[in-house]
Amino acid sequence: MSWFPAAMSCKSKVAPSVDFDHSCSDSVEYLTLNFGPFETVHRWRRLPPCDEFVGARRSKHTVVAYRDAIYVFGGDNGKNMLNDLLRFDVKDCSWCRAFTTGTPPAPRYHHSAVVYGSSMFVFGGYTGDIYSNSNLKNKNDLFEYKFATGQWTEWKVEGRLVARSAHGATVYNDKLWIFAGYDGNARLNDMWTIGLQDREQASWEEIEQSGEIPPSCCNFPVAVCQDKMFVFSGQSGAKITNNLFQFEFKGHIWTRIPTEHLLRGSPPPPQRRYGHTMVAFDRHLYVFGGAADNTLPNELHCYDVDSQTWEVIQPSTDSEMPSGRLFHAAAVIHDAMYIFGGTVDNNVRSGEMYRFQFSCYPKCTLHEDYGKLWENRQFCDVEFILGEREEKVLGHIAIVTARCQWLRKKILQARDRQKQKSKQEGNEESEESGFGSGRTSRGPPLLEVSIREADAQPFEVLMQFLYTDKIQYPRKGHVQDVLLIMDVYKLALSFKLSRLEQLCVQYIEASVDLQNVLSVCENANKLQLDQLKEHCLNFVVKESHFNQVIMTKEFERLSTPLIVEIVRRKQQPPPRVYSDQPVDIGTSLVQDMKAYLEGAGYEFCDIILLLDGHPRPAHKAILAARSSYFEAMFRSFMPEDGQVNISIGEMVPSTQAFESMLRYIYYGDVNMPPEDSLYLFAAPYYYGFSNNRLQAYCKQNLEMNVTVENVLQILEAADKTQALDMKKHCLHIIVHQFTKVSKLPNLRSLSQPLLLDIIDSLASHISDKQCTEMSSDI
Repeated sequence: MSWFPAAMSCKSKVAPSVDFDHSCSDSVEYLTLNFGPFETVHRWRRLPPCDEFVGARRSKHTVVAYRDAIYVFGGDNGKNMLNDLLRFDVKDCSWCRAFTTGTPPAPRYHHSAVVYGSSMFVFGGYTGDIYSNSNLKNKNDLFEYKFATGQWTEWKVEGRLVARSAHGATVYNDKLWIFAGYDGNARLNDMWTIGLQDREQASWEEIEQSGEIPPSCCNFPVAVCQDKMFVFSGQSGAKITNNLFQFEFKGHIWTRIPTEHLLRGSPPPPQRRYGHTMVAFDRHLYVFGGAADNTLPNELHCYDVDSQTWEVIQPSTDSEMPSGRLFHAAAVIHDAMYIFGGTVDNNVRSGEMYRFQFSCYPKCTLHEDYGKLWENRQFCDVEFILGEREEKVLGHIAIVTARCQWLRKKILQARDRQKQKSKQEGNEESEESGFGSGRTSRGPPLLEVSIREADAQPFEVLMQFLYTDKIQYPRKGHVQDVLLIMDVYKLALSFKLSRLEQLCVQYIEASVDLQNVLSVCENANKLQLDQLKEHCLNFVVKESHFNQVIMTKEFERLSTPLIVEIVRRKQQPPPRVYSDQPVDIGTSLVQDMKAYLEGAGYEFCDIILLLDGHPRPAHKAILAARSSYFEAMFRSFMPEDGQVNISIGEMVPSTQAFESMLRYIYYGDVNMPPEDSLYLFAAPYYYGFSNNRLQAYCKQNLEMNVTVENVLQILEAADKTQALDMKKHCLHIIVHQFTKVSKLPNLRSLSQPLLLDIIDSLASHISDKQCTEMSSDI
């Protein structure tokens, strides 16, 4: 099912970063719905397996996607290596042997296969007779298979590329890129590339890599997302980790993506593993299966490249889940992932094919929107005066009071002092600082809040956290960055911000190394940060660290008491104390803004939203941060009475739908009754939200949730919003389920025109289906 506002004809596609055309949304008259087949998001489906007469069950093979088909090449069936090519049609869900001509690659496994243009390219792998254990060797040959003709051709290529298997391969910028693998003696971490445009000119070229290059590894996947290549985990001997690495094609620079910003209690990265798959879709990477410390997990892990966070995808309730497996293969067609084969329990090869339905929702921009509000410093209504130097930092009362109780008290105290001062000066107009007090468009003066115990730089980092739930990760090798985060940690303790405390501790502990440990330890001792000091002392006295640390000049300059403490710690380490007490990770931005909307922020409201004459207090800064409509209104003019009428184009939403929209604005919530979705479908265009995430959820909500129980409410909403196709769909359900619908209490409260519409639909249905029978009965 898909549906679009009529006004979209004047703007065919709205990208997330594009400003919405409000003049366009004003002309929305009705919504058009096209009903058709749709798939439940996050649903696993078991598709027909590959029959033995078509192709053997297998693992260590490759799959690629071309048009509406999956192509499976090679692998092993437990006894022999294979070099057959199978084709699975995703529309018909049927298997066949692909047509081939020419000489195919020798039977092999742990090779790679990629698609470029209308061809598949197969590189390397392990060949030989595994049954007799003879002629086993790695290869560095390159074959092309043309989908149109079925022709296999070997490319004879110049270059010194080491033969390998279990490597990573991808296509980018008309080139095949090969990374790492196993050469028969050792694991590798070199990188090679070859142009695929002209076979005659092609040659292998080694890439000079820089940055945090992954350790030598094999049996890992690679995926390309947002013009970068990603590598996750794999077999690296004793060095095996669950690190995610990112490679920039332009500068040939590797970066280890830190996970230290993931708070304890939030979803961690997947366990370290090998033999797994990873595919890219939209802005996400999806990791499935593999062997993880002697287990075969079957959770699907998702990494958001934009927010740098992991989550475990919860499958839909009607999913047919694949079992855990390794050495399977995966590919993406349209908006679904297909997984084939692999080794399951007891070393059994699989011939199963599974399909997973991705979700295509635009990303949540809540943190970004509030972050931009902080960066732009528009609509600031509070000025913090900091430290002995009285440095000034601007902010927004709504965000600060929602996130930090300590600062909330400071602001309330300052507001009381401002009221008292106004009274003394006889300025009665300024006495009321609440909303609706007849403010002019220029607004009231900034509220001044003095905080002597904070300096500007760490306070600004703290403020960034209040707006975004994040702080900037310390740069590698920059001691000053770590010391700044320690000052922020001290403030977090004073302001009782548990979540920020945990972030700082994790960042600092992850940043401590041989070069900065003494500086960090000394600063922790000075600031009386005992937890960080303990971490540093334990780091110093480690067997592999101690001699290197005490031979440095920095150690000679340490204070005598700290040197004594280090020596004593080395001679007699204290017993380890384990605590089973849960760590308080505090509240998130989403949780705080939810509480603020539900009443915690009432005394700080500074604008009245009028819905059909009914007032709803709100907060200007929050509305402006999330909606370009409100941002433009508050920047250009502010209503004299501090009141704004609410509509979506010509339509006034229901009270329930309006509350759903406020939940989306304040904390990004997209859960709502289906009837609200009709009212709010056009809201992203009219109010200028950062993207159409709300609209995407409205669409899915209607697709999945029109039932006999709620069809009357949706019919009323469809009638009010002039969503004619949805109204027709609801009437169709009512007619065909009228025995059940007639017993619903809501039926009696429908308007007369809607009751007449139902009678008309029933009459049409009866005339079409039952007139003949009724006349024969007469």
